[in-house]
Amino acid sequence: MEETILEKAKNVRLVIFDVDGVLTDGTLFLGDSGEEYKSFYSRDGLGMKMLQKSGIDIGIITGRTSQVVVHRMRSLGIQHVYQGKVDKLPAFKHLCEKAALLPEQIAYVGDDVVDVPVMKAVGLSIAVGDAHPRILPYADWQTTAKGGRGAAREVCELLMQAQDKLDAQLARYAVE
Repeated sequence: MEETILEKAKNVRLVIFDVDGVLTDGTLFLGDSGEEYKSFYSRDGLGMKMLQKSGIDIGIITGRTSQVVVHRMRSLGIQHVYQGKVDKLPAFKHLCEKAALLPEQIAYVGDDVVDVPVMKAVGLSIAVGDAHPRILPYADWQTTAKGGRGAAREVCELLMQAQDKLDAQLARYAVE
């Protein structure tokens, strides 16, 4: 891993995730009555919980609005949730103020062109493994895992490793 990525990751106090295509594989399941279903990867959730326990906060900015997201984020203890934000930059700026953080203390994980404005504004921009090719020039780093299939876990472990917190989190589960 490049030293510049680890240096940027050391400064991160908050990571913001997009939902569709990042925390999910981007597939939308719609029922006959219009209900929406999403599939989340449990390993990503555990990584997010470990990250929070290591002192790094998590936020969500997503273009869609879904009660499924409310339920999932509540189960993970994530309180910074912005839904229905096709233009994500105002939500990002609000979150910076709310968390009293500078943009360089924030990482953002995205998968498509709607994520580029925030990716350009943060200290560490990350694209998932199957991100749209047009956003790759704006990413400092790209996961090997695809969205909804371990990308979030990879990001969480990168941040914890860069801040020397990963071993302590893994030790909780007797993992060496």
